Amino acid sequence: MTDIIDDLQWRGLIAQTTDLDDLRKALADGPVTLYCGFDPTAGSLHVGHLTQALTLARFQRAGHRPIALVGGATGMIGDPKPNAERTLNSPETIRQWVGNLKRQLSSFLEFTPEGAEPKPTDALLLDNAEWLGKLTAIGLLRDIGKHFSINQMLARETVKTRLEGAGMSYTEFSYVLLQSYDYVELYRRHGCTLQIGGSDQWGNITAGLDLIRRMEGNEPHGPAHALTTTLLTKADGTKFGKTESGAVWLDPELTSPYAFYQFWFNSDDRDIPRYLRIFSFRSREEIEELEQKTIERPAERAAQRALAEELTTLVHGEQECRNVIEASKALFGHGTLADLNPDTLGAALKEVPHVELSGTVRELPPLVDLFASTGLVPSKSAARRTIQEGGAYLNNAKVTDIEARVGEEDLLHGRYLVLRRGKRNVGGVILR
Repeated sequence: MTDIIDDLQWRGLIAQTTDLDDLRKALADGPVTLYCGFDPTAGSLHVGHLTQALTLARFQRAGHRPIALVGGATGMIGDPKPNAERTLNSPETIRQWVGNLKRQLSSFLEFTPEGAEPKPTDALLLDNAEWLGKLTAIGLLRDIGKHFSINQMLARETVKTRLEGAGMSYTEFSYVLLQSYDYVELYRRHGCTLQIGGSDQWGNITAGLDLIRRMEGNEPHGPAHALTTTLLTKADGTKFGKTESGAVWLDPELTSPYAFYQFWFNSDDRDIPRYLRIFSFRSREEIEELEQKTIERPAERAAQRALAEELTTLVHGEQECRNVIEASKALFGHGTLADLNPDTLGAALKEVPHVELSGTVRELPPLVDLFASTGLVPSKSAARRTIQEGGAYLNNAKVTDIEARVGEEDLLHGRYLVLRRGKRNVGGVILR
């Protein structure tokens, strides 16, 4: 089996472990069953969750058995935020979100095919509502709560921060008991001896290790382990996974495949080496070659393109990735706009300067007005100069008449217009 620890270290993924040598030995003796939890605090995973989902997949490819645990029960409470109480969502909303997360997580891991015999490395997709939903208040306090020290809980960084500010409800304060008990149940039911998570989860994970020791005596599967991954930040200081329009979601209804692709394609050259190591399944040699291309020929954006294609295919499928690539080329004059998938074209135009207008094509203003209203040029007079200088394009065809208007035949799929100033500045008009 692949030495997964060496691979994770090279990729810069390991932040903390309980005992690296013991963990390495357990993995070498494997296969090891490991898990990571994903609470449904929104209707979709976002790109920040990819680190954990793909790390589970790396362990599976290295010969181990991953469990993706969706928090149908813990999601009713929510892991404490550092600065404010979480909004509690309705049980119906949580159930819907759990279903969404299960569908998304299933695309990253290999499960037992229907009718086939399970293999030791086949993934499991579980919901902690299966056991936490049956837990009584007396059971929680008597069987689990007695193993937790209030002193230690109060010393946790998140708790201290909240107590110094607006305070914290008992609901959020008790979250660590539930997550720790998840680890106990998975240890009992599936022989799970490793939990992974972001480095901000270290306290919760190690509390689970301690609870396994206290409740199970580390028997019969031996001591459990913990491993956390580094939290990502961008080189420019902004939060990873955020754009001007908000979080980058895995759900195509919340973040289109085109916008998802562009998020990775537009990665800063300073960030792309880390992103490749954390998010790509390419070999070390391939990644180092792409890193070298970024240094030698940054304008080609070879590494960004490779990562964008790999992740868009993984999350949205090969066909959607092809649609996105064709749209990207066509918008900049290297393809036929009329042949593009209409949904992809519409999503692409929403990611560039654009204007949405009501009415029919006959009611649209002249092209110079449209260029100005999209923001491609600062004014109508600038639009006229752009046309006169040969730098204005409508649907990739050069515009030569400063009085030009749009006709019915110009509309793509009956509602879209692609405007371009020069080679790289693209805008759009969308008829509602």
